[in-house]
Amino acid sequence: MNALDWLKQHSVVVADTGDFDEIAQFSPRDATTNPSLILKAVQQPRYAALLQGLSGLDPVEATDRLLVRFGLEILQRVPGRVSTEVDARLAFDSINSLARARRLIALFEAEGIARDRVLIKLAATWEGIEAARVLEQEGIHCNLTLVFARAQALTCARAGVKLISPFVGRIYDWHKQRAGAGWDEATHAGALDPGVRSVLAIMGEFARLDARTEIMGASFRKIGQVLALAGCDLLTVSPALLASLKATEAPGDLERCQPLTDDQAALEPTESAFRLALNDDAMATEKLAEGIRLFCQDGARLEGVMRAL
Repeated sequence: MNALDWLKQHSVVVADTGDFDEIAQFSPRDATTNPSLILKAVQQPRYAALLQGLSGLDPVEATDRLLVRFGLEILQRVPGRVSTEVDARLAFDSINSLARARRLIALFEAEGIARDRVLIKLAATWEGIEAARVLEQEGIHCNLTLVFARAQALTCARAGVKLISPFVGRIYDWHKQRAGAGWDEATHAGALDPGVRSVLAIMGEFARLDARTEIMGASFRKIGQVLALAGCDLLTVSPALLASLKATEAPGDLERCQPLTDDQAALEPTESAFRLALNDDAMATEKLAEGIRLFCQDGARLEGVMRAL
């Protein structure tokens, strides 16, 4: 048995790509996209047909329609859901995030797609989580992305968010860079990987609180990180790593991951408590800001492509 087939026995495997031609070979249940992935895909000639009819439209509207077109193509190739992202430039704007999310869902519904097949991706800022709280009450399910901190995860769960995406690889990157020459890869592998441990800790807290929010590990750097989280609700993995998993024989000693149990102090359900807890976590503060900044840049580039049609 290859490692990908073994993994599918324990977690829902999700393809993290805007290149829908890559999806079929891995048979994932769901797929996730973001502006960076769509920007990369739309620059390929074979996707030129998806740009037809968008010339002359307002660039913001054209971008949303393009995102939905990619989502529609993906939904023809997966039996489950697609995650489609609200412009990261609205990460600190609840009102306009709500408007964009509702418009994306309306575009999908106009094409006959039920809203339970779409997850609206929002950055896990206070404003993003508040927008998700309202959307969930309207039956619009959300995927809160760029999760790096316990405070983000707990606040999402309290808001009734459908799914969160902790960024395993970016947490790993931060700790490795921080350690510099003192980093020892062997002692930070598997369940000892700081990104993996972050997800295991969230799993433990959610189990203790009986939270219904799904956890989807994301942003993986190597297959060892993916396999160390077998048993997490969902894992969204790039095509390159999916291919590596498929080409790797499953080692005989592989086991489901075990959530971490750590009785930390309760987090007050207030904006000030959320912001203070996030501020106290240097890694989360830096990586959240960096993630939003990069998605904003690629969102602006994608909008520029629409403007130039």
